[in-house]
Parts: sequence; structure tokens; C-alpha cells
Amino acid sequence: MSNYHIKHLEEYFQVYRKSVRDPETFWAEIAGEHFLWRKKWDTVLEWDFTKPELKWFEGAELNITENCIDRHLLTRGSQTAILFEPNDPKEEAQHITYEELHERVCRFANVLKSKGVEKGDRVCIYLPMIPELAVAVLACARIGAIHSVVFAGFSSTALATRINDSDCKMVLTSDGSYRGAKTIDLKGIVDKALEDCSGVETVLVAKRINSEITMKDGRDEWLQPLLDAAEPRCTPERMKAEDPLFILYTSGSTGTPKGMVHTCGGYMVYTAYTFKNVFQYREGDVYWCTADIGWITGHSYIVYGPLTNGATTVMFEGVPSYPDFGRFWEVVEKHKVNQFYTAPTAIRALAKEKLEFVEKYDLSSLKVLGTVGEPINEEAWHWYNDNIGKGNSPVVDTWWQTETGGIMISPIPFATPTIPTFATLPLPGIQPALMDEKGEEIKGNLVSGRLCIKYPWPSMARTIWGNHQRYKDTYFSAFENKYFTGDGALRDATGYYRITGRVDDVIIVSGHNLGTAPIEDAINEHPAVAESAIVGYPHEVKGNALYGYVILKEVGESRDHDNLRKEINQLISERIGPIAKLDKIQFTSGLPKTRSGKIMRRILRKIASKDTDNLGDTSTLLNPEVVQEVMDNALV
Repeated sequence: MSNYHIKHLEEYFQVYRKSVRDPETFWAEIAGEHFLWRKKWDTVLEWDFTKPELKWFEGAELNITENCIDRHLLTRGSQTAILFEPNDPKEEAQHITYEELHERVCRFANVLKSKGVEKGDRVCIYLPMIPELAVAVLACARIGAIHSVVFAGFSSTALATRINDSDCKMVLTSDGSYRGAKTIDLKGIVDKALEDCSGVETVLVAKRINSEITMKDGRDEWLQPLLDAAEPRCTPERMKAEDPLFILYTSGSTGTPKGMVHTCGGYMVYTAYTFKNVFQYREGDVYWCTADIGWITGHSYIVYGPLTNGATTVMFEGVPSYPDFGRFWEVVEKHKVNQFYTAPTAIRALAKEKLEFVEKYDLSSLKVLGTVGEPINEEAWHWYNDNIGKGNSPVVDTWWQTETGGIMISPIPFATPTIPTFATLPLPGIQPALMDEKGEEIKGNLVSGRLCIKYPWPSMARTIWGNHQRYKDTYFSAFENKYFTGDGALRDATGYYRITGRVDDVIIVSGHNLGTAPIEDAINEHPAVAESAIVGYPHEVKGNALYGYVILKEVGESRDHDNLRKEINQLISERIGPIAKLDKIQFTSGLPKTRSGKIMRRILRKIASKDTDNLGDTSTLLNPEVVQEVMDNALV
């Protein structure tokens, strides 16, 4: 029996027991039965969390693009691989077959090679959600270049930081992008970023919005003429299982973003396995994940997971509100989408609108609904289940991270009974543990603690690019011999897990992990600002919004506070991106601090959330009198 496709709860428990009793045999069977390897592995797994080091399928050789494309050509060459739905519904959708995808990836790979990109080189991809983005990712993988996709909503400063951190020699971008009724000047953002990036030799530019842009001689070239002239065949590079496949940056609670490194073999096996089971994908289905490929969700569940399974994956350029709030449901009806995967933020935003935006579309093709990015609240879960799934399509509330590479805890549709707000049970091979603050594992049910994983899984990030010590300090220092997720969780009477949120200074806003430290650094650059502290507070659409407490250099600063707020948000937008702007900014003469000088964010969070009945003991603060002032002036 192949243990690749789990269909029943009993089967899940049987497979899960096997996966934790003998993980190496379990993953070796899956890897051996379902993928094309150029050379088989010598050892399935070597690991030591104290270093931390791990290697899956050591000695094996493969190319992930052969598994995503080439092996499907004989059986489904004419099937749609990528279904591109443009921003403007009047523009025709593109159905890119596996044969066409193969040719486009080969041509792009040959262009990269012709520009001097070699195995191991880093290529930064700063593109909108157009087919060239997926093709560029696969073209890098085909020749063994390491792709670093940067979400095309990030500022030039954030882009430059990422380009320099991984020393990219090439940037792939476009003249601009569409976002609803707006256009964004991506090339201008790249030009500004590259003023601080001496290592970039080449910029290749795709045409999307046909705007007038500046092309720098000797560096910038239009992409399309190069693709037209390139050979349509490219032999895939033989990669070792543990060679890096990509770097993807995630916000840290302190300092610079962390470049998580994912490798070829284990990542391929795990994303393919989880895609198949969490979405119950069947031959002929149409699957749609609404994420951007700039995030891990897009890497794993728009590109690699679906394509390794020979799926048809929808790539959507637009936004849920353009041209109106029925856009998602129009696309579902138009392409007869079977699996739909989106963020709670989008669901909450759509739930606020009139139901007629949903009711005029036929959603009967839907079989599975998914959510990702943050725990889904109960109200949004019911709206999604009742109005989109009509009670017939299970909602899979998936928990995972950039660092984990793939989904870790999730219901399996039609197998796991779901409960709103619960991610439910770990997927096969995942061994969670709840830990107390003393570092002891909390056994049994009806408990809560810090969520750790005590055994490796194939798609774990292997390191932080250029900084293994930071990788060790961030994920493996809090609890001995365990990976610490940074999240809190509870386990109910049946053993189901519910994620309760971050326990460090990372706030999830609209599904995006935002570290507080980089935002505070940006605010503190303002000449009028002495100090700042950022906390999250509940928001009915975004899940969390950002609340800033700001101390000005001159107390009672006479400047217009509204203008100051605009300037602070402008700074944040330039340094990090518009997604990190603050919803509320409160000016204050001081912040509650411990005697060692640490800001008591717990108190600030409670004030921002209007939960001031029990602030806990404030007598030990260095300045307890500040708490009353902050409360009196809180923005409601």
C-alpha cells in the first residue's frame, strides 16, 4: 500500500503511528515511490539539533524541475499546468500547459546561463504575480541557481537589504505591476535599491504595464527578446539533495530579516506529500492558492507542491476587491476551482461586504477550503464554511511557517473532523511538543505551552543564509534538542492543537509576519522621535493591526501631531513597505519599563487592546506612574 494519499481518519492514525515509530523508513518509502531521482540516497537522515545540523537523503541527486515538469510530459503534456488569471477580468486568462511550461522554463534557464548565472549563484526575483515569476523560479532551479524571491510590495530599502545579504548577481523584475485600479513602478523601486547594491551585474526586465522606464546601459535588458532568441531545451543540472534550492526572507523580532535556506530533496518530498493530502488533490482538479509567490505559501503551494503532483495551479494577479468584492468567487465559477486556499484576512474583509457578492456565483465546484497565515477566528470560519463551502467543503486551517517549508498541523479533508479555530492534528512525520517555561515537556491533554517540534521533517530550513549561529540562537536555544516555533499553542481534550499566537515580538498582520524591531528602528529615524514601541491589537479584518507608542524628543512638541503621524508612516513605508504602516500612533511622555530598562510590552498590548481590567503588578516598574498616563491618552 502506498502511504501517499490518506483518505480516512483511521488511515491517518495508522500512517501517523508508522511515521513516528520509524520516520526514516516512512520518508524513504514516500521519496522512493513518488519521485524521479538521478541517484538514490546513501542515508535517509542524519541529524543533530545541538549543532543544529540535518541532512535528508544524503548522497541523492535530482533536479526538482524534472519532477515538476519533465516527468509529466508523456502523460499530461497538454494539460494546463499554470492557469494565469490577470488583474483585469477583461484580459484573457492564460492556460500554460506542461509542454509550454517546459519550453518557457528551458528558454529562461538558457537566458540566465547566457548572462553568466551558474550553479550556486543567487538571483533576486522582484516580479508581480505574472507567469514570468513562476517560470523564473523554475528556471533558476533548473540550472542550480538559488532563487531569492522578494515580495513586490516591499520598499527599495527592504529589497536592497535582501539583495546584499545573499549577494545576488542578477535581479529579475518588470516595468511595473497592476494592483486593482493602481499601477506600481517596480522598475523605479529596483533602480533605487540598486544604488546600494554593488554586486548586481544584470537586471532583466519583463514588460507588463508598458510604462516608460529608464534602462541603464550595460546593466538592464528587456527579457522578452532574450527569451525569443534562446534555445527551447535545457538539460537540468544534477543537484545534490542537500544543495540549496532557494533563500526566502522572513521578518525577525530583532535586526535584519532572516534568509531561510531550503534545500532540493527534502523540500520537494515534503511539499508534494502535504499538498496531495491537505488538499486531497485528484487528477483533473483545478487548485487555487491566492497567495503571492513572494511568500513561502506561494513557493510551496502555488509552484512546487502542485507541479510535483502534476496539478493545474491557478496564479492570480489581482486583489479580492477589484473590480468588486465578488472577484474571488467569479474566478472560482469561471475556472471551476476545486480547492481554494486563502488567508483569514481576505475572508474577514469579504465577510464584511454584502452577501450578494457571493450569491451571484456558482461555487458548487469547490471541494476543499483552506486558510493560511494566521489562526482563523471563529466568526470568519463560520462565514467561510457556510457561505463559500455551503457546509459541504471542509475548512483546513493550516499551521506552518517560512522555516518549516510545508504545512505541519492541519485537518485532512473528509478524514479529520474539524473544529473552528483548531489546526487539529499534526501531519504524518511531525512530532509536536508543548513546553513550559522551565523547559519541561507538558504531557497529556487540556494543556497549553510553547510549541516545539522534537524530530526533524524533510522540508525544514537548514540554516539562515550566512549566519548559522543566528539560526541556532533563534530556533534551537530556547529548548534543548527541539525546534522552537515561536508560537504558543494549546492541546484540547481530544489532542487537537490550537495555535494561540506568537510569543515573541513578531506580529501577524494580514497574514504577514512583521518584526517589531525593524519598524521601531524606522520610526526612530524620524528627527522628532526619541523612542518608540510597537504592539499588535485585535483588528476585525487584519486579525492584528499595529499600534505605536511614540516618545518625542521635545515633550509637548508643538508640531502638528496628525502630520507627524503621516511622516512616521511614510518612513515605515519607505524602509519596510506599506504593509508595516501603523493603524494607531499615540504620543506619550514615557513607556512602562522594568528596572533593567526593558519595555513592558505586555502592558502596552493590554492598553492597545482596551483590556485594562487586569494589568498585573505594575509596582516593580521603574516608572509605574507612566502606565496611568498611557491609559488616559489611549486612542480608542
